[in-house]
Amino acid sequence: MKTVQLYLLLALTCLVESCNTLSPVKEEAEFNSVYKGERLNRVAFPMGGIGAGMICLEGTGAISHVSVRHQPDVFHEPFMFGALAVKGLSSGTKVLEGPVPERKYFGDPYTGNGSSNSSYGFPRFEEAQFLARFPFAKVTLRDNDIPVDVEIRGWSPFHPTQEDLSSLPLAALEYTFTNMTDSTLEMVFSYHAQNFMRIQNKNQWGSYYENQGHSIQKTKNGFILSQSCLPDKPHYKGDFSISTLEEATMDYRWFRGGWYDARTMLWNDIENAIPVSDTASTGSENASLYIPFSLAAGDSKTIHLLMSWYVPHSDQRFGGISPVAGSPACDPDTDCCSAEYTSQFYEPWYSGRFKGINEIAEYWRSNYSDLFDKAELFSRTLFASDLPPVVLEAVSANLGILKSPTVLRQKNGAIWAFEGCFDEGGGCCHGSCTHVWNYAQAIPHLFPRLERSLRETEFLQSQDENGHQNFRSALPIQYTDHGFHAAADGQLGGMMKAYRDWRISGDVQWLRMLWPKIKSSYEFCSLSWDPDKKGVLVEPHHNTYDIEFWGPDGMCSSIYLGATLAMMEMAEALGEDITSFQSILNNRILYMEDNLYNGEYFIQETTWKGLRTPPPDEHLEANWNINYSEEAFGILQREGPKYQYGNGCLADGIIGAWFNAVCGLPEFLDREKVHSHLNSIHRYNFRKDLSDHVNPQRPGFGAGKDGGLLLCTWPGGDQPSLPFVYSNEVWTGIEYQVASHLMMHGEVEKGLEIVREVRRRYDGTVRNPFNEYECGHWYARAMSSYALMQGLTGLFYDAVDKTLYINSQLGDDFQSFISTETGYGLAGLRNGEPFLEVAFGNIEVKRFENRTD
Repeated sequence: MKTVQLYLLLALTCLVESCNTLSPVKEEAEFNSVYKGERLNRVAFPMGGIGAGMICLEGTGAISHVSVRHQPDVFHEPFMFGALAVKGLSSGTKVLEGPVPERKYFGDPYTGNGSSNSSYGFPRFEEAQFLARFPFAKVTLRDNDIPVDVEIRGWSPFHPTQEDLSSLPLAALEYTFTNMTDSTLEMVFSYHAQNFMRIQNKNQWGSYYENQGHSIQKTKNGFILSQSCLPDKPHYKGDFSISTLEEATMDYRWFRGGWYDARTMLWNDIENAIPVSDTASTGSENASLYIPFSLAAGDSKTIHLLMSWYVPHSDQRFGGISPVAGSPACDPDTDCCSAEYTSQFYEPWYSGRFKGINEIAEYWRSNYSDLFDKAELFSRTLFASDLPPVVLEAVSANLGILKSPTVLRQKNGAIWAFEGCFDEGGGCCHGSCTHVWNYAQAIPHLFPRLERSLRETEFLQSQDENGHQNFRSALPIQYTDHGFHAAADGQLGGMMKAYRDWRISGDVQWLRMLWPKIKSSYEFCSLSWDPDKKGVLVEPHHNTYDIEFWGPDGMCSSIYLGATLAMMEMAEALGEDITSFQSILNNRILYMEDNLYNGEYFIQETTWKGLRTPPPDEHLEANWNINYSEEAFGILQREGPKYQYGNGCLADGIIGAWFNAVCGLPEFLDREKVHSHLNSIHRYNFRKDLSDHVNPQRPGFGAGKDGGLLLCTWPGGDQPSLPFVYSNEVWTGIEYQVASHLMMHGEVEKGLEIVREVRRRYDGTVRNPFNEYECGHWYARAMSSYALMQGLTGLFYDAVDKTLYINSQLGDDFQSFISTETGYGLAGLRNGEPFLEVAFGNIEVKRFENRTD
């Protein structure tokens, strides 16, 4: 198909610039719109690169969550800020931020001593508003004392199909000032930072710095906050550059003195509105830049603040890998360390692409316009979609996960990830956990090559000769021990993902390369959990709830069915006989529909007697990861194993059918029974108010007046005494899974109801709209939100057959974002006729298949 550039179309569709783009679909103004007032309390918008570290732009304009050392630091809000001084005004000097959220004054870590490490005591603008259009965000500031309108646009490079351009350790703040008076104003913009790259240790006052190896380095129109390595600590090395595209005067060393002398004198300098120049940097711990300018009446000026960082080493390594060998042999004077030593730890992709901070900073300056244009083209295209505002919000907000410390990218380009992030010190649950990343649907479409690197890790590095797959991969990625049990949903899901990634890429040679390992994995799963060929998982099988289900269940057995169908499709494409797969699939479908469907929804047949695995009461000491106390043993004898769901209505109870759809596989279960299951989930598990809901587990995800979709309920009143351990919680990743699946079945309003309750929980007042958490911040499962687009549109591009599938729940006239291996753009229906318009790259379509009823 001929590539059609969308600049003219997007200019007509998006009536204003990317940060003001509004969806044409009408809905409540609370979604995909401006954050203000109390909704700014928790707003923190991730900026950075995939696997490159992160900083966040808060709703007020502050910088926080600075996490550039390959691990999260959620409460890291360095002493750094921009300021504006307007000459001739009695209150004309303000920090370029809105009011400090009241929750910061007391309650956050280290506030008991009066927040002495902060800039909260400096005057700020009276009002702030925030609007996100990923990867852009805009803060608008107003103040009655200053007749200047201020806009801060924060962004970082992001461009689908181009993973390298999207993995850069870069971020920018564009400050635009507009003179609202009828006369010329003289003013000075300035930016200031303490050297937060200095290694910090915590104490009761907040933090103190190691007094070794830190410095302020000079760079063009800016400064570098620097920390060198120490002889035995290569991971200490790190640089953070702050510079501008405009001519600036530099102060490389603030006033030196005791107590708060430096900050007192700093504010005096800012308020005087006279640029400070000090070229001496010896012994400096902080730096500033100043840009004086004048604005005629009604004129505007934009100042570009460019940030970049370079931390080439880390102390991060995980999994059952060999102990560290050798010596770091670091030279603090040259920052050179033993590559043999440092390669035993995680090293970021960008450290193989760039030699140091100066090279990165120069690349940022030289390529700023091109990177901006690409990011803006993507943003405009995405937000030109005719999707309900709450769906656009849910999809775009969770793309920030890719910029968070949840995701790492190795020097060789492969990605590796946590499930989420602890507050500080490391990620939560390591190893690109297969049963969590099953749900994440953004990377396969936006960056297919990165997604395929996960499959290569799973099948080529984390799988042994018997087909056993570690569901948590080692870091650095390598072959490791296999001393822990496999995860059924994760390993079987890997086969479906391999099918999906093959169809998205069209690369049959890639599939052929993995095929022997995929077959071995399938055989392991069948022998381990279905040794008698019943067609369902019978033996105890580990899953995403961190426990084992005993006996057949709709959740994992539906994934088993989907994996079998994927195996059949892949085998046929590779010229292999599919008879055995077809026979197994037919038997499994019959068993599920006849034995696990109760007339409303799919259930679990809790079974612990007569299996190959000894029952728990015979081998308590070797009972997986479950502890049976004397009291729990009594429950075991009466009810069976702990942590089952039995006759419960499980939100994930038919997830294999959803996974089947998002992977582009044909349906395999009775559609009416799947539909009934989905409606039952909505009927029994959906709540608009959790005030009377009992949750002894982790209530922080949703409680009180929050609404949400419970993981499991027992409509028949037969809840086990100890159901599976997270059953009373709400998880956004599963809520989006159910919502998108409902949409695929025509239940659009029910799906939207669920999505609205999720995003109301994350409206900025209590929770960060750009940080949906589960077992940690920026939790990967939340990227199931990307499937909402497919749920509403049915758009799926098959690169093998060059076919674009459409199944619209939006009527006969709509357009929606679509991304493929080779390009992205808008696709949909116009007067019922399919169309595709490519914004970037090329997407070859030989056939449209419109499945819309």
